[in-house]
Amino acid sequence: MQIGATALDQTDQTMEMIRGMLSESPAEKEFGLDIGKAVIQFKSGKPGTIRPKATAGRTNEGNRPTFALMDEVHHWVGSNGGPDFFQTLKRNIEKTTSAGSRWVTTTNAYNPNEDSVAQRIHESDMVRQAFWLYDCIEGDIQPEELRDEAKVRIALAQAYGDATWADIDGLTRTILFDRTTPDSTYLRFFFNAIAESSDGWMSKAEWAACQDDDDPIRPGDQIALGFDGSIRGDATGLIGCRLRDGKLFVLGLWENPRDPKQPDWEVDVLAVEAAVQKAFSTYRVEWMYADPPYWQENIGRWALQHNERGQDHVFEFWTNKPTRMVQAIERFRTAVMVRDLRHDGDEDLTRHVLNAATREVPQGTLITKDSPRSKRKIDLAVCAVLAFEARADAIADGRLQIKRKRVVGF
Repeated sequence: MQIGATALDQTDQTMEMIRGMLSESPAEKEFGLDIGKAVIQFKSGKPGTIRPKATAGRTNEGNRPTFALMDEVHHWVGSNGGPDFFQTLKRNIEKTTSAGSRWVTTTNAYNPNEDSVAQRIHESDMVRQAFWLYDCIEGDIQPEELRDEAKVRIALAQAYGDATWADIDGLTRTILFDRTTPDSTYLRFFFNAIAESSDGWMSKAEWAACQDDDDPIRPGDQIALGFDGSIRGDATGLIGCRLRDGKLFVLGLWENPRDPKQPDWEVDVLAVEAAVQKAFSTYRVEWMYADPPYWQENIGRWALQHNERGQDHVFEFWTNKPTRMVQAIERFRTAVMVRDLRHDGDEDLTRHVLNAATREVPQGTLITKDSPRSKRKIDLAVCAVLAFEARADAIADGRLQIKRKRVVGF
């Protein structure tokens, strides 16, 4: 029997509990157990132990445990070798499942940004198809309700269940008034909720504050465009941004439906081409930024088609070049904070913006999906950043024409 963790110290709590249950119990005498601090084994020397194991996948290869407990797997991430360790322990168990070998993991709610073992298990088809049991009791609470004392208290009671030793009053007081801890941490560790990470790029309240239902976009308006394209996995999107007020609106979204009946789904390239052409024919497009991967030939053709009197309107913007992208993301984020940006409340754009998480790089802050394999798309958020940046460069280039009304006095 093996108790696995990212470090041996992390197994201490579980080992102490096992020693406490076995010491001076009927089992100690009946099975002749030698209950040591690090290993529990038979005094007779026959095979069989309970021992801790730490993340060193290769050194554990080939073992034949009858049971493995993998502890705190929300901490088992790529940087500490957790996923490889999980695969090794699981593989060892699977070799003897016909003889009754089993594995169990324990975890808090995981951080969706970290791609931990806990997240991989939760998102696995083995869980969806009920081959693996994922058991969790979550408190029924939303992030925006963490300032509501009654709802916090009820949700804590739900999450802690029959853990009568939990200090519900103290936990409620901490959540309501201690602002040194991010709300996402409270949601994960106190309510068992897989929360939007504290590394989320935009809060729902911040984004909602920029919604403007007045002054709709009209044909003939001067706009800038942002385009981010894919072929199969990620989404493809086209966003417009009105020059005079920075109002964002969606011109197209082509998103993989994840339908088992459409395993070979691809972006409809002709539909994308039509949407770009319609944007140029409906509005006065002054500037377009487009991310080139997979679409370089199309972007080059758009640049040639929409070159007017020697004036370029379509430009490449490589989002994988961090210095430039960091600056564009910072300008967009600042514009939201000071409400120098608007949007029409489009549900898809809102969903993609709120899905985006942040990632720190030497140049600053980038936006990314909450994990590499996440199905939570952010492509329209990238399009919005490009469109807003295109607007700024169009204005700097002197392309904004403001219609002035004449006032006549008598």
